[in-house]
Amino acid sequence: MQQPIDILERYWNYTSFKPLQETVIQAVLDGEDTFALMPTGGGKSLCFQVPALAKDGICIVISPLIALMKDQVQALQSRGIKAMALTSGIHYNELDTLLDNCIYGNYKFLYLSPERLQQELVQDRIRQMPVNLIAVDEAHCISQWGNDFRPAYKNIKLLRELQPTVNCIALTASATPEVVEDIIKELDFISPKVLKQSFNRDNLAYMTFDATDKHYHLERILKKNNAPSIIYVRNRLATIEISQFLEKKGFSATFFHGGLSNTEKDTRLQDWLREKKLIMVATNAFGMGIDKPNVKTVIHLNLPESLESYFQEAGRAGRNGDKAFAVILKNNSDKSKLEDQFLNVLPSVDFMKQVYRKLCNYFQISYGEGVGFVEDFNFNHFCKTYNFNTLIAFNAIQTLDRTSIISLSQQFNKQTSVQFIVSNTQLFHYLSKHAPLNIIVKSILRSYGGIFEHETKVNTTRIAEKASISEHQLIQALEKLEKDDIISLQISKTDAQVTFLEPREDDKTINRITHIINQQNQLKHKQVSDVLKYISNNTICKSVQLLTYFGEKDVNDCGICSVCVERKNKKKAPADFKTIKNAIITKLEATDCSSRTLTEALGYPEKDIHNALKLLLEHHIIIVTTINTYKLSHL
Repeated sequence: MQQPIDILERYWNYTSFKPLQETVIQAVLDGEDTFALMPTGGGKSLCFQVPALAKDGICIVISPLIALMKDQVQALQSRGIKAMALTSGIHYNELDTLLDNCIYGNYKFLYLSPERLQQELVQDRIRQMPVNLIAVDEAHCISQWGNDFRPAYKNIKLLRELQPTVNCIALTASATPEVVEDIIKELDFISPKVLKQSFNRDNLAYMTFDATDKHYHLERILKKNNAPSIIYVRNRLATIEISQFLEKKGFSATFFHGGLSNTEKDTRLQDWLREKKLIMVATNAFGMGIDKPNVKTVIHLNLPESLESYFQEAGRAGRNGDKAFAVILKNNSDKSKLEDQFLNVLPSVDFMKQVYRKLCNYFQISYGEGVGFVEDFNFNHFCKTYNFNTLIAFNAIQTLDRTSIISLSQQFNKQTSVQFIVSNTQLFHYLSKHAPLNIIVKSILRSYGGIFEHETKVNTTRIAEKASISEHQLIQALEKLEKDDIISLQISKTDAQVTFLEPREDDKTINRITHIINQQNQLKHKQVSDVLKYISNNTICKSVQLLTYFGEKDVNDCGICSVCVERKNKKKAPADFKTIKNAIITKLEATDCSSRTLTEALGYPEKDIHNALKLLLEHHIIIVTTINTYKLSHL
């Protein structure tokens, strides 16, 4: 058997392991059922990849995230390691062949979603495979108290029955003591080796600031730290708006969200990784599996939905060991916004029953039927048909998907296809008489080669951006080109595809998952409550609060978070009012200034500047101008 360090050097070109990696790897090689709790950036994947390569046979990896599975498979393949992922959309015959390859083709890694384990064909082939290790990634998904609980993860126990002699490793970056205990129980670990890396990050300053004007504070933070940064926002529109705001202010920014095409996502990611763009403005769809060591700041403009997700997102800063900052900017409206986004849209059991019945009616599925039924699904049309609130209905359908009653594959704008059916000469003759369409046609032609020869899938969002028009205007233009026989056009009327996995039984179907719905709603309320406690607690060190939440004991104040810094400032001698007053007067003798300008120019605490200004106003030494700046009164 090869030595782990030799495998690490051969395939990854590293000469040493990160803390805890070697201990975890040795436990796995010793045949122990192993639980590895390692913070984001701790190198979890190597903890199962290295021992799997050291032993004969194939490692089965269970992961809930298709995108992450594909990324890991591509990374392994690029190193000359045989790996495959069985994702959705694979035909039965192809699946049969791929599984045979795992048995006879000398593959080292097979990545599966937990739902795949329900298929008899998959179970039958796994029995025949020379499995050397079972790895459960994002293992918190198996616990009903874990972030992103997925009932299908409980199917993983089947693997232990199919391969009873093979040991298992569970990995996660965030789990409370209650979740750890639940994972060990659900995976049927025997005498488990529980290995935890401390969540403490000496170099990461957790900061929480009150910010009435978040844009202003954002600008100040980024000016002070001119280095790679991530800004997390609530929705897709905000990624675009904040990115544009920063670009206008002279920063180098781009944006990322789940609605972008794969090509656009990759382009924007590469621009940020290579530092063509320093700032990435993103929804929480960004970051999983991405390791950029020199991120200086991670800023949350909106409150995170849980401390688990916050810890993972914040942990993307400072992986190179240099001092870094994880900042939450908050104001008085954030509490209600957080509750509106995550609590007020939770579906009740009764609402779930209503949505499920209407979904079956929408597709005309008879009682007792529907298993395997697949159909394109226009979610907005569905909501309009039955007058559903889109946010609550979306969460209800996601719950049906998560609990394996249906399977929902989101497709968004990937279905619009175009082909030019006239010659070049005819096209430009047409454009000479229809000038407004010129820029649109050129944007399409310069984005897609071969569009004259065959039907081509196009990204309408990207074309609209290039042509500086709205997507609605683009669709109107395409329909005009089709009407004038310039193009053939296929516009998708669907934003998803739904597969029914259980026979229709109306209320009985939902009754089986009632306890899950209630428990998950209860968990979400607790998570939001914990976030609100965290941001409002300004007496206990922020790092101590987070470490205690994840079950660590004997923790010490970090000395660099917003609470610790404020505590140090209070111990210092208070700023001399006379000195601040004279500094303000000297500055105002040169030019009128706003309070922000004075704070930035003089370097005194904002609170002390405001107090000094208040007293100077009361004594009529200064006055406020019509444009809200301060000037000397000259009385």
